[in-house]
Amino acid sequence: MFEQLVYRLPEGWREMATMLLAPIAWIPRAQQVLATFLLDATSPWQSVLKFLFLLLPIMLVVVGLWCTQLSLYTLPFRSNRGRFVSLMLLAWWDSARMVWMFWIGIVRLVGVMAGWALSLVAMAVRLLVSVVKEIAMAPFTVTGMMTRNYFQPGVPWVAFVMLIFWSVLEAAVFTYTLFPTISEVLADLGGSDQTARFTGPILYMLLLLLILGSFACVQTLADAIRKREMKFLVQMILVELFVMMFEVMFLYRELVDAITPWLAQQTGTHIGATVTLTMAAFGWIGVRGMTWFLFGQYGTPSLLAFISRQPIAEEGHRAPASAGAQLDTPWRQAIADFKKEIGWLHERSEQMMEYLALPVLNVLAAMLNFTMILLLARPAFGLPFRSLKEITESREALSAMHLLPRKEMSS
Repeated sequence: MFEQLVYRLPEGWREMATMLLAPIAWIPRAQQVLATFLLDATSPWQSVLKFLFLLLPIMLVVVGLWCTQLSLYTLPFRSNRGRFVSLMLLAWWDSARMVWMFWIGIVRLVGVMAGWALSLVAMAVRLLVSVVKEIAMAPFTVTGMMTRNYFQPGVPWVAFVMLIFWSVLEAAVFTYTLFPTISEVLADLGGSDQTARFTGPILYMLLLLLILGSFACVQTLADAIRKREMKFLVQMILVELFVMMFEVMFLYRELVDAITPWLAQQTGTHIGATVTLTMAAFGWIGVRGMTWFLFGQYGTPSLLAFISRQPIAEEGHRAPASAGAQLDTPWRQAIADFKKEIGWLHERSEQMMEYLALPVLNVLAAMLNFTMILLLARPAFGLPFRSLKEITESREALSAMHLLPRKEMSS
């Protein structure tokens, strides 16, 4: 490059130009040798390793050579030449340290990444083992939780489910026995058989509500007896008698009529209306009594509380905690764990950023120091950088060198 420039000068100036360019004439050839060494690789892995470990150090050496050799032209015109030479020598010393720290930083980064990878693999293995263990222990855990919750005071779910199941079953039985009679009545009223297909579902829902209402009346009567409310007790006895008469007349009588042919065949006697109603009454009392003492007295309050949206509180026991209070602690724990993981992720990402950025930025800062020493006889940064926070404070360092105007703290 410089040879072509010299050849273009007049012949009388060539010798002087050659002498003036001697300090820097060899740098382009050195750059070419370094570039050839960097690009000459026998395998892709060797090329990657060269670019990873040698690209920035070679760039730093080239920048240092140019700045050092160009500074030779400014020495005759500088004041305090001893300080300038000292700064240039210290810049080379810092450059050697930055190159060494760059290589150490790459090795440390690889080691840290390998350690994190092993930690993640170990964590994944522990998580997998824990998931397998939880799956294997799930039946025992669920059984234990169900048993523990069952023996704690609260909503009697077993009695509640049994009450609903019995009401559904009883409504299905009475629907089957009453369906022919109700269908004939509706057909006579409507004058058509088209209403028969809608009769079954409507009749079933009505009977289900009546059976549930019957349990509710028994519960109200039991509450009146327990609280000794005499006026209300008389009213509830009358209401319960009406309920009994209605169910005996229209429900249990039909059930007894369905089995009277078998009774007449076995006994040989005709069963009249009085015997039929008496058997129906005893059937109602027996069925209601057995179901009430087995699960009705425990499941009916839960049903009424569910319908009225009121909390269940038994005497001698605290009201069960709300769902929000029961889920409060697990949700708080889950949120705390999530925040902890996010904090760990941010911490490791900042640490990874430092591991990636500091070696490169130290080398680049050494290049900039060479340039600043050449131009202003003072370095721009104090090397090495220990953290990214020191790099963000570089504006203050440049302000101290009067390269940027200082701003007031209020701005």
